[in-house]
Amino acid sequence: MRLRMISLLTVVLFFIFGCAPKEEMPRLVPMKDFFKNPEKTAFQLSPDGVHLAFLKPWQNRLNVHVQKIGEEKETRISSATERDITGYIWANNSRIVYIQDTAGDENFRLYAVNADGSDFKELTPFEKVRVGIVDELKNNDNEMLISMNKRDPRLFDVYRINIYTGKMEMIVQNPGYFTGYLTDHDGKLRVAFATDGVNTSVFYREREKDSFQSLITTNFRDNFAPTVFTYDNKNLYVASNIGRDKIAYVEYDIKNKKETNLIYEHPEVDVAVLLKSDKRKIITGVIYTTDKRRYHFFDEERARLQEELEKQLPGYEVIVSNMSRDETKALVRTFSDRSLGAYYYLDRNTNEFRKLAEVSPWLNEGELAEMKPITYTSRDGLTIHGYLTLPNGLKPKNLPVVVNPHGGPWARDIWAFNPEVQFLANRGYAVLQMNFRTSTGYGKKFWEAGFKQWGLAIQDDITDGVKWLIDQGIADPKKVGIYGGSFGGYATLAGVAFTPDLYACAVDYVGVSNLFTLIKTIPPYWEPMRQMFYEMMGDPVKDKELYERISPLFHADKIKAPLLVAQGANDPRVNKKESDQIVEVLRKRGIKVTYMVKENEGHGFHNEENRFDFYRAMEEFLGKYLGGRVEGKAR
Repeated sequence: MRLRMISLLTVVLFFIFGCAPKEEMPRLVPMKDFFKNPEKTAFQLSPDGVHLAFLKPWQNRLNVHVQKIGEEKETRISSATERDITGYIWANNSRIVYIQDTAGDENFRLYAVNADGSDFKELTPFEKVRVGIVDELKNNDNEMLISMNKRDPRLFDVYRINIYTGKMEMIVQNPGYFTGYLTDHDGKLRVAFATDGVNTSVFYREREKDSFQSLITTNFRDNFAPTVFTYDNKNLYVASNIGRDKIAYVEYDIKNKKETNLIYEHPEVDVAVLLKSDKRKIITGVIYTTDKRRYHFFDEERARLQEELEKQLPGYEVIVSNMSRDETKALVRTFSDRSLGAYYYLDRNTNEFRKLAEVSPWLNEGELAEMKPITYTSRDGLTIHGYLTLPNGLKPKNLPVVVNPHGGPWARDIWAFNPEVQFLANRGYAVLQMNFRTSTGYGKKFWEAGFKQWGLAIQDDITDGVKWLIDQGIADPKKVGIYGGSFGGYATLAGVAFTPDLYACAVDYVGVSNLFTLIKTIPPYWEPMRQMFYEMMGDPVKDKELYERISPLFHADKIKAPLLVAQGANDPRVNKKESDQIVEVLRKRGIKVTYMVKENEGHGFHNEENRFDFYRAMEEFLGKYLGGRVEGKAR
């Protein structure tokens, strides 16, 4: 009876109005709901499992808070007001260290504070110095190992630092080519990574008093990345694609300098993460990503834990994000394409399992759109993987589209909640993301296929995705926009410069306009990788014609689509000049350019109020040129 009534209603509406019932989208979700700081996030257990730490907003900035498990009281232990705290760790059961930069300059400083908020200390009060954590030294409650480019801005030395006093001593002076370090399970620094620009090397020492000796040298195209020592501290577990196309995990015999055991490889994609149990001293599994995150377990206990969690949390990707030192207590995180998920606490002894917090409880999953994995074929026959998100309530036909190429370009998009994608879909746009050639995760050949192909074959892959969407009848060919950040911003400018008839408008977010100035202004600590960049992007001297051919700035005369450009004044990666140049040239030609510069930001906008300004401007801009919904404006 109900089906007949619906059918009859459809017929009546058709005869009265001459059309079928109007498609109806969900309510317009406020822009701020997508981009405001989470309610709570980044939960971590203290090593003994007694306390929780997490990031929570205070005065519009994410600050560290601590809570004893089982109690309601929360103690805020940091007081950041200018910038969110970027990250933190438990240094021991009673002290936390965190890092923070200034106005987006990425020169991170190290701070420490007790879990009750007492004894605050700025450990590295140095100007224009970048700090990284090498090892928190789990068996040393007073010290940790950090890397710092204090002596030479191009090079990172390693220091042992007291987390209470800030007293430090250099334990490794960078000889001029080290780019990273690895400790063993006892916290002894025994491995250093190095590059001469195009060749990468791993150096090794048996004891900390010994000098480093070369273990293996490969061309940078061959991945050989030790991630952890075996539990006897004799050999290494390595992510390697030597002799194969896809990155696999192998065990490497240090003494005999050879691969001895294949841990796991996948025929289609690189293996990304090695899972382990420090308590039981075993490797438990691996993580890799095809269309979504996938697991392969070697250990029945870990496999059983995952199975039980997924039964309790159906429909979500489930990750064990953190465990206490004895592995009896765990933090569990959920994800999906329509939710930032939640954190849960699990006591494995008592089976207590409870939700700690929704990350963004103000978002209703039912109002958000499904992100669907897709593939299409490039003009030269490559299979390109990606994701298509269609707006709820609309038929997938003749839709306005926002094409969203990712940054990097040596990165990839994944199936996950993306606030930008959901925001755009809620406004009525189909959103296309693609992992164009040179995206990582798909093997060596696919990665290398994009070398010296900025603006060429990489851009063709993006263009072919748009044409595929048009051929499917999903895209309205007159209402296609393009938006991206960093390399995605470059691809945005290249799109409107090299295929000017394809896009109705474009949004460039901290994007590259001129490869000559980009390569000239790289951060000093990227200097050891310069020759590698030349092989991947081209040499500004030897490949001068290529740089001129693929830099959008030199083809600005072809750009006719209106642009929105956003830039952080302190960006150390994509200098503000990249945006200044293209904006100046286009405005001289009379092209409509809206230019937003934030003086307290770097490579992307991290402060909440700046995000609001940018996405509000984007919403109005796209609404004007593509016709999507705009908050506060009736349609």
